[in-house]
Amino acid sequence: MRTWMATAMAAVSVMTLGTAALAQQQAAAPAAPTARGARPDTVAQGATEVFATMRDGVKLSGNLYLPASGKAPYPCIVTRTPYGKDEMYKDSRGAEGYTAAGYAFLVQDVRGKGRSEGFYSAFVNDRDDGFDTVEWMAKQSWCNGKVGITGPSAMGITGNLAAIANPPHLTAAFVVVAPTSMTAASFIGGAFKQKDVGDWSRDQGIAEDVIAQRAASYPYTAEAAAVDIQRNAQFIDIPIYNLGGWYDIFNEGSVRNFSLLQNQGAKGARGNQKLEMGPFGHGELSGDLEYPDSGGLRGNPTEIRWFDYWLKGVDNGIMNEPPVKVYMMASARKGAVSPKNRWITFGDWPAAPNAVNYFLHKDGSLSTTAPADEVSSRGYYFDPKKPVQTIGGANLTFDRGPMDQRPIGKRADYLKFETKPLEKDVAIAGPVSVDLWASTDGLDTDFMVKLVDVYPDGYEAVVLDSALRTRYRDGKNADEIKMMTPNAPEKLTIDLWDTAITFEKGHRIAVHVTSSNFPRFDLNPNTGADPGPNAKTRIARNTVFMDAGKPSALRLPIIYLPE
Repeated sequence: MRTWMATAMAAVSVMTLGTAALAQQQAAAPAAPTARGARPDTVAQGATEVFATMRDGVKLSGNLYLPASGKAPYPCIVTRTPYGKDEMYKDSRGAEGYTAAGYAFLVQDVRGKGRSEGFYSAFVNDRDDGFDTVEWMAKQSWCNGKVGITGPSAMGITGNLAAIANPPHLTAAFVVVAPTSMTAASFIGGAFKQKDVGDWSRDQGIAEDVIAQRAASYPYTAEAAAVDIQRNAQFIDIPIYNLGGWYDIFNEGSVRNFSLLQNQGAKGARGNQKLEMGPFGHGELSGDLEYPDSGGLRGNPTEIRWFDYWLKGVDNGIMNEPPVKVYMMASARKGAVSPKNRWITFGDWPAAPNAVNYFLHKDGSLSTTAPADEVSSRGYYFDPKKPVQTIGGANLTFDRGPMDQRPIGKRADYLKFETKPLEKDVAIAGPVSVDLWASTDGLDTDFMVKLVDVYPDGYEAVVLDSALRTRYRDGKNADEIKMMTPNAPEKLTIDLWDTAITFEKGHRIAVHVTSSNFPRFDLNPNTGADPGPNAKTRIARNTVFMDAGKPSALRLPIIYLPE
């Protein structure tokens, strides 16, 4: 787990910088660094170092591991990493899962990292370099022309980018926790992930002005589109197994990359995707819940079965199994875990749910009955200097998972809405969203929403949480970005991402609404200016409407499971 967390944390600093910002950093330090800042003098024990030449003449270094038995050529699997191949695999043990199964395994330093030549620009070169690496491998004497690509987090990203390039010999991929795009890795609803991306970058010595530049880069650009899986899905023509976690920072990528490629990808991708989602995060979960038989991110036994089918032609039945396998979470207090926590399968995702609205009411209730009042609202003052603290959620560098929200306490700027104790189970599986009718008295503000499972003893387990910076309410393309009209109510749709959970009988379903969640997200100054350490702030008057003409509602993807 320590190795996994070190790798995952490094992913944050990788994702923090755009191309222009990276150029500033590289100008001061042109030597090719490793993840720890120094070029290694030796390669990992048991590895044979090989060099692949890219189309521009740059040579990338890789550690090659071959099976101890069998005869070349072999099917091959590659991982491309920005963290130093000799750090990730200090000896051959990390590669043994592949070589023991009869695969040649290559772990390669990306451009400008470890022992590879060139300058490092996070994910800018990985599409073309991924193509060139796969095609170089296919020509080697130890490769039979069948190549797979694998890896978690940043390595999953490089795998997806190689798939966009569509090298002829790339046959399949196994992608673990990767986002839809670099923008989605650093922002949610336009709000910058302050601690995970911002604070981690500060810890790496990245200049404050560079971080501020990144924090203001949510608007869509051609550069961002080039590394956006969703915008390039039509070019991906291979089977991909997506493995993710409900509390992972890249939940949205695992789920939505699968859905798009399975249904709208190129011919070789369409119908050949798999999705597996477990109840875990980008590291160990915090809080008082536990999930039995939950699996994890590393050493998934399905990976070898996946590559055996696609790279070796082994008829092991994996493609006869349902394409979607998800963990249905349920009541899970430590020592009192419900048997309704279990793995279930579906034919697609979303799982053909029935979308049901749970309406917010002024008295704090949440129900399927639409409001009848002609006028009904609740307002609060949002002071960026007095933010609501983050407790759990899909975080990386600090506490994560289904933590109890009660320590937030009673605050005038923190609105809670909840159902009566449920008379029967309510199971959901799919995307969750909130239609929030709201206004602010300035040009811009934030709205933060949480989906919460309230236990009979009062424990408030956060299930999903998300954000919307109101200037991006219509989108992030340049012609979609606009400020709010002060005090004019608008319908804001907040995407909470996907989950699968059974709210059990006796529990309550809750929605929490506020305008800050710090340090998970940066703080909106409420002026229309970009956030930042020197931004001048104002106190905003924000209002949530819940009447017949402006009904705010939680939209749940309800499914009906056998008793």
